[in-house]
Amino acid sequence: MATPEAAPIPPSNWATNPAGRGWISLFEFLLGSAIVIGHNVYHVVPNEVPILFVIGWISIRLRDGGWRAVGLVKPASWRNTVFIALAAAAVRILGGIFAVEPLAHRIWRNTVEASAIGGKLGVKDALLWLGIIWTFAAFGEEMSYRGYLLTRAADLGGRTQAAYWAAVIAVSVLFGYGHFYKGPTGVMDSAFAGLVLGAAYLLSRRNLWTCVLAHGFIDTFAIIAVLMGWNT
Repeated sequence: MATPEAAPIPPSNWATNPAGRGWISLFEFLLGSAIVIGHNVYHVVPNEVPILFVIGWISIRLRDGGWRAVGLVKPASWRNTVFIALAAAAVRILGGIFAVEPLAHRIWRNTVEASAIGGKLGVKDALLWLGIIWTFAAFGEEMSYRGYLLTRAADLGGRTQAAYWAAVIAVSVLFGYGHFYKGPTGVMDSAFAGLVLGAAYLLSRRNLWTCVLAHGFIDTFAIIAVLMGWNT
């Protein structure tokens, strides 16, 4: 028997009280946005990822029946999932290097993108960072941004295909501000990463594992680049 992929959320969820669900989703999305901005820009809120993860876990569980409804499910083909994730990672890395960063530097001259990773890494530090990347960043951020916030943003348009693509854009902007410490170049670059990850999510029929893997591949490449001195 074939393993089902993450299927579109049935429209019947909206049939009983779509307006009421929309207002709740708007409140949740605005609250999530305030948490992202409050931590990363104004530093008045603790790190947004654990907070959004917990809120999202409760919300998705109560309103949608669990994370399976938003794509945390075994894909029909891991090979196809890994292929899409690798393609998304390549688009993000190459697009950042050859398009986004040069454009950002033309807009904000003499700006340098900050990084959470130090200039040099030993093997032990690299392994530690890989652990953080695949848990907190890849899994935690994708569950929070693509799984939770993107779904609530799509709620506002009735979860149509157009609503999901609009949600990808909105959440990508938030994802950019989620990396505000990197400066304007880093915010633009991270927003581009959000667009790529969101597109991978939709193109894989909203399977969250595609985003988790793509995010992990992207950040793993960044660790390897620092370890090998390619970023100098």
